[in-house]
Amino acid sequence: MKKVFPILAALALVLSACQMGGQAQPTAMALPTAFPTNTPAPVNATAEVVNGGDAGQTRVSQADGMQQAYVPEGTFRMGGLDPAASSDEQPTHSVTMKAFWIDKLEVTNAMFMLCVQAGVCDPPQSFKSETRDSYFNNPEFNDYPVVYVTWQQADAYCTWAGRRLPTEAEWERAARGNDFRTYPWGDDAPDSSRGNFNYYAGNDTARVGSFPAGASPFGVLDLAGNVAEWVHDFYDGNYYAQNVTMNPPGPGARSAYFQRVVRGGTFQDAFVDIRLSNRASVRGSNVNASDKYSEDYLGEFSPKIGFRCASD
Repeated sequence: MKKVFPILAALALVLSACQMGGQAQPTAMALPTAFPTNTPAPVNATAEVVNGGDAGQTRVSQADGMQQAYVPEGTFRMGGLDPAASSDEQPTHSVTMKAFWIDKLEVTNAMFMLCVQAGVCDPPQSFKSETRDSYFNNPEFNDYPVVYVTWQQADAYCTWAGRRLPTEAEWERAARGNDFRTYPWGDDAPDSSRGNFNYYAGNDTARVGSFPAGASPFGVLDLAGNVAEWVHDFYDGNYYAQNVTMNPPGPGARSAYFQRVVRGGTFQDAFVDIRLSNRASVRGSNVNASDKYSEDYLGEFSPKIGFRCASD
């Protein structure tokens, strides 16, 4: 799992990608009609900053064509509100968040390729997916979530795109909205129309945006299943007990401890693990390690982990 592709293979990928289409201008992906609580406004073709916008309003990033949804300032209840809640989801607490934008979709192979072509991002640690030998470098899966990326690679991509990884609180706010729902779509039992989980769509990733019935109150898609998503925060199972009530930044780093939070569950996860309050930890990158290709520097990566970005 942790074998890194040689540099020559990475260069070959970049060259072949350039031959296939060069630096094509990104365009917004066409999405199926979603069913959010607040109907999104028409897409803004620029990525100009919009303050005081409507919940679910969208704009398009000029860097990669990603649609972003607007999440307004507000207070929500963070943590596990259902009987299946784990101890690290407790205690529940009220959190007030400033407004922000968050990607409507998980970052795709084609989007990540743009960053690789720009010479900013390293290619994923494997070009495969869970069951496909050819995935990242296969145009058939351009609109599928990029996987086998480390926390540092996700962070570097978001920076290149003019965004950043969301905080854990932003991720949960985007999924929950203003009520006490258990899943991004509400409290209805999960089924195959809501997302790619419990092996409903097979044993691998699905095209991003394929489950509009699973949209959050702000129209954000794929927050339950498909791939788990890196967020910015370090992981601390007792962090909620600190009761940070304004824009929680997450706990600070601790020496030799680089566990990061991942959110959202995967294509294989059962219902208990796709609840929007569920938390998981994965070893993140240690960018201070001397060897860029060492396990210490890279941290963990998986065919079940991708990411999305956010911005102020």
